[in-house]
Amino acid sequence: MRPPQGIRRMRVLLLVMLLLIGIINYVDRSTLAIANHSVQDEFGIGPTEMGLLLSVFSWAYAFAQLPAGGLLDRFGPRKVLGGGLLLWSVAQAFCGVAANFKQMLFGRLFLGVGEAPAFPGGAKVVADWFPRESRGLPIGLFNTASTLAPAIAPPLLTWLMLSYGWRTMFVVAGVAGIVLALIWFAVYRDRAQLSAEPGPAPEPVSLREWLGLLRHRSTWGMMIGFSGVIYSIYLYLTWLPAYLSSERGLSVADTGIALVVPYLAGTLGMLSGGGVGDLLVRRGFSTMIARKVPICAGLLLGGLCTIPVALTPSTALALVCISASQFFMNNASAGAWSLAATVGAERITASLGSLQNFGGYFGGAFAPLITGIIVDRTGSFVIALLAASGIAIAAALSYAFLVGRPVGPEPVKSTVEQRRGADGRG
Repeated sequence: MRPPQGIRRMRVLLLVMLLLIGIINYVDRSTLAIANHSVQDEFGIGPTEMGLLLSVFSWAYAFAQLPAGGLLDRFGPRKVLGGGLLLWSVAQAFCGVAANFKQMLFGRLFLGVGEAPAFPGGAKVVADWFPRESRGLPIGLFNTASTLAPAIAPPLLTWLMLSYGWRTMFVVAGVAGIVLALIWFAVYRDRAQLSAEPGPAPEPVSLREWLGLLRHRSTWGMMIGFSGVIYSIYLYLTWLPAYLSSERGLSVADTGIALVVPYLAGTLGMLSGGGVGDLLVRRGFSTMIARKVPICAGLLLGGLCTIPVALTPSTALALVCISASQFFMNNASAGAWSLAATVGAERITASLGSLQNFGGYFGGAFAPLITGIIVDRTGSFVIALLAASGIAIAAALSYAFLVGRPVGPEPVKSTVEQRRGADGRG
């Protein structure tokens, strides 16, 4: 049975808004990297202080995941996701008027805290508005922001900085987010009911129930496994330009062109990861198996594709394998978010997603550091890439063997599973 036309229109509108929020999220993360040398020169700081500015965002973002999910499940995406968007946009604009290093550090800290609800909030919105068997594709769609934004942000932000200065670049990005936050508050309503007769609102998630999620083996499997996803994605995100120039001898111009293909492959992987899970559910597989297949396959194949990147003397083959790895890793990423939106009841979706995201970014944030140490000591990316391959394969095993039972309250079965049970096949 098709939902009413108003529900269908609202779903499309919300997906567009989630995609825009995700793009702004990643654009705002990119501003300091673009303005790196300009900020160092104006504030009179060195690489160590710049490294602290870059790192404080990641750690604030990771640890803010822990309360973000519970707040989303308790108060809803309208307040928490909208409030986070407003907070990080104000922090972004503040960085543009910061008078010194300490003020910039303060702004980057709140940028990380504010951005924390974005992707768990997106999973919560999809869980509220979409039936269980059809959540993979919309989750994959809004997660393409993580691959689209890194492709479009550098030229856009560079143009703004060269034309109007780095401070204007920060302020413009912040104001864009503030405008989008106001639109979000005006448009979104929590807990959409897909039936004509709305049921009672679910009980808000308590602190005791949130802590209870950590008693489930599946929760730890998701946290450990997602760290492998983020490790591999962040390795390429942070070190790929340096790898192409130092290891493969590409010029700056050629590197810029070469980066487009892996990001495009990653976008396609995001879209397919959720869609494959939806297809498997409709083909009769259990929700758990259907969601785990693209994750485990993506991690395994992505890890295997990284091996020839490290070992082949051919730059062309290395680029093909890098693109394949990004496709499979982002396939796994979309599958992981789809799993978070279906492995538990709707009322704990954001809590579970944020715990998985915390594990992912807590572990994945070590990728740039570990890679840098290995390259510094060996003078090559070979061992760093082989290590990333091993981590990806270990992450696949984590999802395969640790994630096995629904987390928290028993989730409502998908429409397909209900029909199978009614037919005596469940």
